[in-house]
Amino acid sequence: MAKTYAKQLVETLEAQGVERIFGIVGDSLNPIVDALADSSITWVHVRNEEAAAFAAGAESLVTGKLAVCAASCGPGNTHFVQGLYDSHRNGAKVLAIASHIPSLQIGSQFFQETHPEALFQECSGYCEMVNSAQQGARILHNALQSTLAGGGVSVLVIPGDLAKEPAQDEPQLRSSYTTTVPLAVPADPELHALAEAINGARKVTLFGGAGCKDACAQVYALADKIKSPVGHAYGGKQYLQYDNPYDVGMSGLLGYGSCDEAFDEADLLILLGTDFPYNEFLPNIPTAQVDINGAHIGRRTKVDYPIHGDVGATIDALLPLIDAKDDSSFLDSMLKKHASNLEHVIEAYTTNVEDMVPIHPEYVARILDEEASDDAVFTADTGMCNVWHARYITPGPGRTLMASLRHGTMANALPQAIGAQAADRKRQVVAMCGDGGLSMLLGELLTVSLHELPLKAVVFNNSSLGMVKLEMLVEGFPDRGTDHSEVDFAAIAKACGIESFRVTRPEEIRPAIKKALAHDGPAVVDVVTDPNALSIPPEISLEQVSGFARAASRTVLEGGVGRMIDLARSNLRNVPRPSTFRR
Repeated sequence: MAKTYAKQLVETLEAQGVERIFGIVGDSLNPIVDALADSSITWVHVRNEEAAAFAAGAESLVTGKLAVCAASCGPGNTHFVQGLYDSHRNGAKVLAIASHIPSLQIGSQFFQETHPEALFQECSGYCEMVNSAQQGARILHNALQSTLAGGGVSVLVIPGDLAKEPAQDEPQLRSSYTTTVPLAVPADPELHALAEAINGARKVTLFGGAGCKDACAQVYALADKIKSPVGHAYGGKQYLQYDNPYDVGMSGLLGYGSCDEAFDEADLLILLGTDFPYNEFLPNIPTAQVDINGAHIGRRTKVDYPIHGDVGATIDALLPLIDAKDDSSFLDSMLKKHASNLEHVIEAYTTNVEDMVPIHPEYVARILDEEASDDAVFTADTGMCNVWHARYITPGPGRTLMASLRHGTMANALPQAIGAQAADRKRQVVAMCGDGGLSMLLGELLTVSLHELPLKAVVFNNSSLGMVKLEMLVEGFPDRGTDHSEVDFAAIAKACGIESFRVTRPEEIRPAIKKALAHDGPAVVDVVTDPNALSIPPEISLEQVSGFARAASRTVLEGGVGRMIDLARSNLRNVPRPSTFRR
């Protein structure tokens, strides 16, 4: 019997090291699911195709490898969209198999008909429909090469009947795939212009994002040579906060520390590998931008020195062209302000919190950070959990921090944790779930139970959509529709067969988190937190904020930053004048 296209597809994925496919079975997918029976690939049954796409994206981001998800035709495909947007915007290497109605019926308004090749255009780098089993191998190769080369999600649309047709052997499927990112060095005129600007500036601030992932040593070398403070976007936290003697914190809505002050007082701002979207936080000063994607340059703020190149390679080429600065007063000042700001908010959010009910969510996050392993994966739901994730979870060389950084969708934390845990069952994976996000994809607790995934979900249960409440309040609107009735997520988790803990008092937090992390299976810690804890220091009045204007929101949104205060204090040792901060 001739090999079917479904079988050819599965064998190709197997050859690329794919170990699992996340999805929900359905009639148009049946030939592909059936072809898995003779392979080493596991089918991971989820409860919503959206979760399948989130999980695949997380698996890819944790492993750096190809991950796969699948959805049946019509509604299965439309459920897919949210998770694919997130995976694509996060840069995951994901192949999404979107099955389609029978090929003969396409264009006839058939049952469950959609147009997936149009539906997925914006949330993929490659999206094509297989028009015949013979042609399918070429489309498969193109889809794989696109996502493996960093093109984001690839979508393979397959009419169900074609998956059963005889496949044609294609030499393309025996090709080797390129998966490396080239090191692009900018043109000499761009480099020399930036070097001249740096040499002419007295105070330079560096601000980095995810594009600094493999360039931390170069960023720190540049900061050392020109005595520059280093701030970071949320996407750069994982790479630029740990062991950084020049750290001044984060800018943006989740910001903390003295990053914004370092913006305001600088003569030159250099953006490194960041497509930071909130232009209202960026200063109106001479600005350079280094990005390997030239399309990013200048689309957020006025850029005077555009540098199209890889961050690490650019700095390597730049360092010999710039003069070392002897005056460290700007850097020293920003480090002192950073430590002072952190001291202030640490005291505001941690004084006597052991006795406060409802529980302060910052306190929960801080304990979680202290108790979790040094190589844990932390996922966070969009909303206030992003705040606690950004400010309290301490990164390190072994930790991975994951969120819906660019798509900003709710309900991402649990399915992303599913993907990360499926990729490595021995690694500690913690989902920081908001009650709103968890309730949106609540059925995925059944996925966790079914596959006995030992992930830990900590629910910040404030019976409120906290970030929306904050947005409404600072804009002068009553917080309508943000609060809802209390839900006992521990009881729900227990009904799903998951070890669970309900926490209502501060003294119960650490013991519950310790027990959950030590448990050899899945666990849920449901913590009832204060719905009015909106990352606003208690002495700040609403009259002091207007919208999210830069100066006001930087104060309003200051929050605790856990163990980062230790790093800030440590950095003060580099300042030659005596410090009055507590040790």
